[in-house]
Amino acid sequence: MTMMPETFPGFDGLPLALTRIGPDPAAAGTPARTVVLLHGLFSNAQINWVRFGTAAQLADAGFACVMPDLRAHGGSAAPHDAAAYPPDVLARDLAALVAHLGLTDFDLVGFSLGARTAARSVLRGVRPRRLVLAGMGLEGLSGWAGRSAFFRDVIDRFGTVRPGDPAYTAQQFLKSTGADRVALRLLLDTMDDTAPAALAAITMPTLVVCGDKDNDNGSADRLAQALPHAQRATIRGTHMSSVTLPDLGAALVAFLAHDAVGGGG
Repeated sequence: MTMMPETFPGFDGLPLALTRIGPDPAAAGTPARTVVLLHGLFSNAQINWVRFGTAAQLADAGFACVMPDLRAHGGSAAPHDAAAYPPDVLARDLAALVAHLGLTDFDLVGFSLGARTAARSVLRGVRPRRLVLAGMGLEGLSGWAGRSAFFRDVIDRFGTVRPGDPAYTAQQFLKSTGADRVALRLLLDTMDDTAPAALAAITMPTLVVCGDKDNDNGSADRLAQALPHAQRATIRGTHMSSVTLPDLGAALVAFLAHDAVGGGG
């Protein structure tokens, strides 16, 4: 298993960080399937997918993991220029990654903000073979304005939020990752609600997976019901803890391995 840190150009050419783990999808013999993994807000690929072994679980199952740091996160560019944050900027960056790597046959997984980005990307024309929306409910897509306001408040009151405040956990996580708060606030302004009826256009097989104590983004059951070809899985954990447990990786492998064949590029 190899880990390869690199960069790729975002939609506007700015350098965005990328980590790859797993077998080479271009290797001779049976090629690996490529799976693109999108992390959550305030996080990065290392924290979301590498640190707790989820990427390793997928790699051990034969998947080539492609894990970008989203704009304003991790090792990616975090400009303070509002022009660098047009509507749906993260979906635009994902389309740039797909084009940069020449991906034509791949799977797409997103957690929380990554799930929102994955859904928006599919609505904008990205076509994975299979899609996973993790840590996401219907209201996290259709009621994003409320979630965005919550996170803007976390940023605006950063350093002053005390234990017991609903924003405290998010503040402490943001402290631990050191993400750029100015860039993050600009990023939050790029996202609009997604009407539930629009989700009918997401027609590939989709897994909606959420922790049994995770209601941060609303109802995962209702999200699965709004998608034409979705199945629902429940794993252990809250929104923060579910990505630290092996259950998530096991659910991803079980779903993505179904009818999987090689050919990641």
